[in-house]
Amino acid sequence: MSVFSIAPHAPFLPTLVAAIMDGRLTGDWPRSDPFWLSDITIIVPTQRARQSLAEAFARHPQHRGLLPDIRTFGGDEGEEEPFLPPFDVPALPKAASPLRRRLVLSRLVAAWAHSDAGRQAFSTPPSAAEIFSMADSLGTVLDDLSIEERTPANIAAIGEALSQELGAYWQQTLTFLDIALTAWPAYLAEAGLADPAALRGIRLDRQAAAAPHLFGERPVIAAGSTGSIPATARLLAAIARLPRGAVVLPGLDMALTPEALADLRDPTRNPHGHPHYGLVHLLPILGVTPDGVTELAGGEHPRTRLINLALAPTDQTAFWAAHRLDEAALQQAITGLAVIEARTEDEEGRAIALAARAALAEGKSVGIVTPDRNLARRIAAELARFDIIIDDAAGAPLFHAPAGRLARQVLRLVANRWAPVDLMALLRNQAFGLGRERRTIAELADAIELALLRGQRPGQGVDGLLMALAAHTEQTSSRRARRLNDTERADIAALFAELAQALASLTTLLATPRIDASALAVALWSAVEQISGSLALRGRDEMAAWAEEMARLPGQGHHFAPIGLDGVLATLMSGYEVRNREQRRQDIAIWGQLEARLMRPELMILAGLNEDVWPAAADPGPWLSRGMRIVAGLEPPERQQGLAAHDFVEALGAPEAIIAFSSRIGTSPALPSRLVQRVDAFAGSAVAEILRRRGRHWLLAARRLDAVDSVKPASRPEPNPPVNKRPRQLSVTEIETLIRSPYDLYARHVLGLRPLDPLGEDPDMRERGTIIHTIFARFVNEGHDPLAADALERLMTIAGEEFSGLEHIGERRDIWLKRFGVAAGQFLDFERDRAPQVRRRHAEIDGALTLKLDKEIKVIGRADRVDELVDGSLEILDFKTGSPPTKRAMTGFEAPQLPLEAAIARAGGMDKIAAADTSALTYVKIGLGPEAFKPSAFATAPEMDVMAVADEISRRMQRHIDHFLLRQTPMPARLLPLKTQSFAGAYDHLSRLAEWTAVDGEDEA
Repeated sequence: MSVFSIAPHAPFLPTLVAAIMDGRLTGDWPRSDPFWLSDITIIVPTQRARQSLAEAFARHPQHRGLLPDIRTFGGDEGEEEPFLPPFDVPALPKAASPLRRRLVLSRLVAAWAHSDAGRQAFSTPPSAAEIFSMADSLGTVLDDLSIEERTPANIAAIGEALSQELGAYWQQTLTFLDIALTAWPAYLAEAGLADPAALRGIRLDRQAAAAPHLFGERPVIAAGSTGSIPATARLLAAIARLPRGAVVLPGLDMALTPEALADLRDPTRNPHGHPHYGLVHLLPILGVTPDGVTELAGGEHPRTRLINLALAPTDQTAFWAAHRLDEAALQQAITGLAVIEARTEDEEGRAIALAARAALAEGKSVGIVTPDRNLARRIAAELARFDIIIDDAAGAPLFHAPAGRLARQVLRLVANRWAPVDLMALLRNQAFGLGRERRTIAELADAIELALLRGQRPGQGVDGLLMALAAHTEQTSSRRARRLNDTERADIAALFAELAQALASLTTLLATPRIDASALAVALWSAVEQISGSLALRGRDEMAAWAEEMARLPGQGHHFAPIGLDGVLATLMSGYEVRNREQRRQDIAIWGQLEARLMRPELMILAGLNEDVWPAAADPGPWLSRGMRIVAGLEPPERQQGLAAHDFVEALGAPEAIIAFSSRIGTSPALPSRLVQRVDAFAGSAVAEILRRRGRHWLLAARRLDAVDSVKPASRPEPNPPVNKRPRQLSVTEIETLIRSPYDLYARHVLGLRPLDPLGEDPDMRERGTIIHTIFARFVNEGHDPLAADALERLMTIAGEEFSGLEHIGERRDIWLKRFGVAAGQFLDFERDRAPQVRRRHAEIDGALTLKLDKEIKVIGRADRVDELVDGSLEILDFKTGSPPTKRAMTGFEAPQLPLEAAIARAGGMDKIAAADTSALTYVKIGLGPEAFKPSAFATAPEMDVMAVADEISRRMQRHIDHFLLRQTPMPARLLPLKTQSFAGAYDHLSRLAEWTAVDGEDEA
């Protein structure tokens, strides 16, 4: 027999070694010579399997002498040379790199996307990143054609076969594919290159042709391949025909019924997602039937039978009842098996880490398999809590590695013209050096942030920062967090100059209307190399290799405008991985599905078994639909799901296995994989509950890991500073703060803490409101008459001057200014309507009131508007871009600002206004729409006029001042919280608000 199989329940590589050592795979080949193994050739699918097979031989008790010649299918070119036939063959062309193909195809895709047909195919023009991504997808189609040995003629035939069924989009796509599939081979021929997939097929065929000549009577064993690539299948067949050739299949279901085999061979039954679809189609190529395959692992294990029956072809599930395992076999099948059904990915990762840690403590080896790279990183982070340091064997994408992260920060800084947030992100990166020590950089970064960026708005680019630096004085402004000394200014100027020099080529490039990928990569790498200097930077070598290859392709590919560059960079770096080079522990690993094939630790954890994760969604890509692929003779996308199902079956053969999935992925509900659902359905709800109960042990441990036995809320902070340290002057707005949260006054006046302005914050609605207040105030204070014919023109002139400081936000400033034109008209209409009642207007009027208590306390304020009315009284107006206080707050004396301003006015404390009573307190909402500039009166308590409210507020204010500022009384936080407040208070984090309070209840009316 030349075709064998190793069932999933047996460790593949040790079983393979045992079958070689005892002669089952080598027949009568003599084994007496100490070096007999060196004449045997073994071919396995991956380099990881190759290394593990060598280790398995070394561990075998009968192994002596040399190892066999262990190779991989279609390995490195140098390795394959011995496989070439012993006759002259033409030299193979060099391989076209994926990066070259991505760039060349992107130009074709871009040309089509901007053609008339392409414009009809897209609802919006694709971005540069989307074009490069579509070029990659087009490359996948080329690979599929090459691997499955189809030609562009097969694609062209789709249009004839489905002419009546294809919509306009697919017809246009086929037209483009006809062009692309002609242009790319022509490009390869002209450049003397070939696709790697095509070269791999040629090499495999040469290996097949050379096998009889090279190996003759010597044993050759091909192990672990499913033969999913036709050329690989032909090589397996050639080896099987050798006198001492043997093919060892991974986990063929030896119990497949004739009906199941017929289903798997019938494409109309959609069998492509079955785990044994590929193996069943390989057998005829090898010239055997299932009966002709020898099982090396002995009898069938109940777990293997359970999984194979659960994943039977759809039509065969009707016979499940007749094939269910008896109780003894079922218990044996689920021994060592558990299911972790986590609530979230975070909980899943933590539970898996705990299970792995426990196994390691027992001296077991652990393998964690997942196609979800984010989940792999979660698990690695959780294991690091226990000083178990491992890396995902699949590596980290270069784009997300430290080198890629630095490159992205550099690119954003230049693209956003040295925006404050981007500048600080780069300076805080540990790989930023420019020849300086990190301590020096950290100190300069603090100085730049606090002195130049917080509360400031420097101009764009390095020139804007240098101008801000030159204008900086040692006098601390009201919004500047700190001042710089001469040495700091000089050091910062030097740093900016050197950074600008490092970024010069990239800055020049991004200033051009259109750029190409090669120039972008070269300029970006130059900047990264200069900025990082000699500092450690993981991924440096990989990024250098990427940039070097890009540099060899000048001008190639789609030329694009320098926008959306983060997405462009992600696509251009696709396929470049950063793998760990440090020696890690050997008893635990995280693998992707490919890396895990043929591996057999004592505990196998299958993570991320959610639908559309394992297996992935059956996505045919943007160029061919599922039906079109089938007509072209290509495998449908479900074929990849079949390979994922086979990985699932093989991994569950481990003595101990854990299946893990989440009920939610991100913020969305998630389903368990169809593979898990099949096992649950076949085994029954009772077994499913047993498996989950076992996994629940790890879930509970995960939840306990960060839990505490009891939660004792933190107490409300009640600082009690000395009376002489408490403020002696408050603004009218701070009186409400005193009523609601005295702690905030403690933080502001006693501790001297002021909130830092957000870093690099663009003007928001609050700042726009401030500008509008200023415009209206200037109109009034400059003496303009709202009844004048040119009033609107004068108001808009003032608006243009005030909005001029926002030139850096471009179109948004223009939109705000245009909208203000509408508000200006409404403002003038409002003023004209009330003009007969107004004798004189005053805007932005400062006022003060001195209270003679145990200590003198001064209350100050600035009123938006105070109008002297013709009846001798005053009207105080508050122009608001937000919402006024609620009626409940006003009638409950919880909105003291306007009444206190009335009290100040009656005492003669308003600048340039004689003492007088206030007859009206009015809120005026600024904005657009029907409610704009409709005055709303301050709501007073029943049977109280404005001045009575002012008197009551004044009395309450004095009691609060006496209690909290003039006595040794604690100053607690949030005594009277405002339930309608939707934003965090300036000192909430300082008082650790979330630790000791929660506000519930309905909004106030």
